[in-house]
Amino acid sequence: MSRSSCGEPCIDSIGKRDPNEQIAIVNAFTTPTGKKSRRWIVLGGIVGVALAGAAIIVPLTITRAQPILRQRVIETLSNRFKSKVELATLDVSVTHGLEVSGSGLKIYGTTDPNPYEPGVQALISLQEFHFHTGIRNLFRPVVHVNTVYVKGMELNIPPKEERREFNKMSSRTRKMTVFVDKFVCRDTKLLINTLKPGKPPLEFDISDLTMKDIGPGLPLRFEATLVNPKPVGNIHSIGLFGPFHESSPRDTPMQGEYSFRDADLSTLKGIAGILSSTGRYEGTLSSIVVDGKTDTPDFRITRSGHSVPLHTEFHAIVDGTSGDTHLKPVRATLAHSSFTAEGSVTRLSRQQGHDIELDVVLDHAQIEDLLRLGVRTDPPVMTGPIEMNTRLSLPPGDADVADRLRLEGNFHVLRGHFTNEKVQAKLDSLSLRTQGRIKEARLGVEENVPVELQGGFTLKDGFLSFSFLHFLIPGTHVDMTGDYSLDGQTFDFHGTARLDAKLSQMTTGWKSIMLKPVDRFFSKDGAGTEVPVKITGTQSEPHFGLDFRHKDERNAQDKNYAAVGKR
Repeated sequence: MSRSSCGEPCIDSIGKRDPNEQIAIVNAFTTPTGKKSRRWIVLGGIVGVALAGAAIIVPLTITRAQPILRQRVIETLSNRFKSKVELATLDVSVTHGLEVSGSGLKIYGTTDPNPYEPGVQALISLQEFHFHTGIRNLFRPVVHVNTVYVKGMELNIPPKEERREFNKMSSRTRKMTVFVDKFVCRDTKLLINTLKPGKPPLEFDISDLTMKDIGPGLPLRFEATLVNPKPVGNIHSIGLFGPFHESSPRDTPMQGEYSFRDADLSTLKGIAGILSSTGRYEGTLSSIVVDGKTDTPDFRITRSGHSVPLHTEFHAIVDGTSGDTHLKPVRATLAHSSFTAEGSVTRLSRQQGHDIELDVVLDHAQIEDLLRLGVRTDPPVMTGPIEMNTRLSLPPGDADVADRLRLEGNFHVLRGHFTNEKVQAKLDSLSLRTQGRIKEARLGVEENVPVELQGGFTLKDGFLSFSFLHFLIPGTHVDMTGDYSLDGQTFDFHGTARLDAKLSQMTTGWKSIMLKPVDRFFSKDGAGTEVPVKITGTQSEPHFGLDFRHKDERNAQDKNYAAVGKR
């Protein structure tokens, strides 16, 4: 009997086995196959230890990386601007390389860029940012970052009187510990401040901005989409900016090209149409030379409701630090008419918006194009070539453009014709009668006489006021003053008509005989007849007539003024 289940009998049983079987059992524990098993056990242990170590080291690395990198960012910016820097949060992940995100970055200057706002304003502030780089970059003297993504950046440029402080903010050593190839920014705002009391900063909203090739002494390559508030639309621009002149930012060079598509002019109250513009620009920040063109195929003043095509080509000089623009000149085509304009677009101190002041010259224009644009009646009351010189003023405000528009100048209509057949027939009859051609007038002979108009005018608050108006047709010369509303509902002119024929020559029969004795009372200064006249009514239905009452009132006023003067 055996002593135990695994005692000597077991050994004995082995010893009693066949020698070949014993060798096979021993080899099972001593051959290379057995060694491999032990190696895998050892390797698995090493891997387990490594993973356990990584589980400890990775959090430690992240914990260590965050303050190191945060200090690198603050050190770089503080060294660059020699000013106070704040960074609210900085998060680091090493899941896929070194991923960094942060928020609440603010860089301050030596002075407050906008003292009119409460609190001290930062020169540069970022709501959010993030970037990716290799982990080994963190421990190098210079951290190299390919792209930084930024959201909600605000650039607060100080007034020009204080921009000399920029050179004092520069680092003496120029030591840079973080270097960035490209910035991609969304929802950026650029503010250019002024010391003038009551004048708000010049604001630019930039929805998308990409900046490349950033480095000492290099121009900044950028691609930007600016949000234009009025008229509403996006301006896309590609160009170069810099290198930045810290001691004199106004002299910083820039160049590029832009496109402005599908701008809705109806956001400017009183006008409408869809505008597109393209162009190029170059110069310095304080003197940007812009050459471009605009096309508005359906330009209209909403009060008239008539659309006309408008095309312009312009050469302008823009002060990028103030937003003031000088137009030298604008060449425009409105329907079949052409004109040129020169002047300025200036930001006002106490009002939001710009004041537009232009000198406009129409040398190849048609009056029907101007009337179609400005008045509601259709067809236009008159056709014919027109020459005009005027001073155009458009102050800022919320009222309609037609109500804010102010014009002052003079015009000359050559060979004009009225489109209303009744009006033109009356003019034909008047012309024949005032020439003494009574029989032809009675027969209704159509001469389609040309009208010549010349005058000085002022447009204000939707009313045209004429300081003088010369009206000429064959046989008749009328000098008048009066008012005319752009809506066509007011037509009120008074003046004097000088006729070639005498009163008795403008009729026949017994009327002619009765008028001969009074001819001498109305014949003055070489004219056959001189009488007071008026034109009243509306644009589409004007009424012509004698105006002795108005003449008597005017004479009475003149006598009163003379009497007051003698006192």
